[in-house]
Amino acid sequence: MKIYDLMDLEAQGYEQRQVNVFYQNDTFKTRVIVLEAGGKIPACQMDSHVLFYVVQGSVEITRNGETVMMKENQVFITEPATVSMESDSGARLMGIQIKA
Repeated sequence: MKIYDLMDLEAQGYEQRQVNVFYQNDTFKTRVIVLEAGGKIPACQMDSHVLFYVVQGSVEITRNGETVMMKENQVFITEPATVSMESDSGARLMGIQIKA
């Protein structure tokens, strides 16, 4: 059994996002996402369902042109879509991609 502390996991920027994956199997992939103040993740076409949980801070998430503000302890779940995010003050999230 393994317990993951989302506050202790190290994370790289968007360009190095593959190293942020801390668990993966045939069904889903889980990663930690850290955005520094003013940080962004550009629009990505997600071909799977995705869940984002805000562990710390706040983040603006845009899905198919519609933007919402998320804060700590909130979860966003979407079907396949174009998704981007940015944070004015910085944020730490857990992202889960669920394979179809």
